[in-house]
Amino acid sequence: MACTNLPPRTGQQYAISYGDYQAVVTQLGATLRKLTYQGKNVIVPLGADDPVTCCHGQILIPFPNRIEAGTYTFEGTTYTLPIDEHDRNTAIHGYGYRSYWTLVSLEEAKVTLSWRSPHMNGYPFDIVVTATYELSDKGLSITVAATNHGDANAPWALAIHPWLDNGFNGYGDEIDGHNAQCSLTVPADTHVTVDENLIPTGTEPVDGTKYDLRTATLLTEQPFDDAWTDLHHNADGTVTATFTRPDGLTIKVGGDETITSFQVCTGTGFPAFQHPAGTAVEPQTAYANAFNTGEDLIVIEPGATSATTLFLSAQQA
Repeated sequence: MACTNLPPRTGQQYAISYGDYQAVVTQLGATLRKLTYQGKNVIVPLGADDPVTCCHGQILIPFPNRIEAGTYTFEGTTYTLPIDEHDRNTAIHGYGYRSYWTLVSLEEAKVTLSWRSPHMNGYPFDIVVTATYELSDKGLSITVAATNHGDANAPWALAIHPWLDNGFNGYGDEIDGHNAQCSLTVPADTHVTVDENLIPTGTEPVDGTKYDLRTATLLTEQPFDDAWTDLHHNADGTVTATFTRPDGLTIKVGGDETITSFQVCTGTGFPAFQHPAGTAVEPQTAYANAFNTGEDLIVIEPGATSATTLFLSAQQA
């Protein structure tokens, strides 16, 4: 007999609010399903039973983006991960988003969930992660802390994957035109070049290219599915990308000194049913294939914790 008292497909729903902000975080993947400011969508929202396409609002751990051929060598040992992007022969976006997380605490403006990495051959490291979402008058902060409970060093990198809402609620190919009316600032001097599988091949200066987003630039030169590095951090260690919509809503996304790159994806050419009505702007501690290259890779020693604080905020002109 089918159970008639099931929770939503994304698990339990944790609603938090503060002032002009409201957010919903789901049990599945500790995913940020909804974030609004003065009633306007800051990120493209998802329903509680919707499939999570394009990593809407998810935390990408223990690695963001792609690992070439799903294989990497760390401290002399080679590991093989399942291939889950078959057309590019890559492992993508880690494993934290696939699991139901455990609620640690829930308050009016704050929720904390936890996840322990499964004992899998490709990533056998015993990592326990907490994700804390907290609203304040400054917006939403997300603190992700990973503690190594094993007896060996563990490779680690992370990103968040918010699709910033462009304000139009479009569908399919029309979304590109809507995104083109939005401007984006990414304070980065360097663009990461990639091969046909979106695996990094090197870097290049942004000067004189469509990738120079150091000042507010309309997104008229899509597609973008690219990483930027050599970021300009502020005096307090933070770094911020800024997305401005034609309705006057300005969205800021970024993080602390552990953020070394941004990935930006416009979704151009995606199938209509999975093309979010906005642009993904993803602060990362490392860009694609870091488990192989070691570029910006964090190594967590036994008993140690690595923490990153990220943020999303909005302001209406």
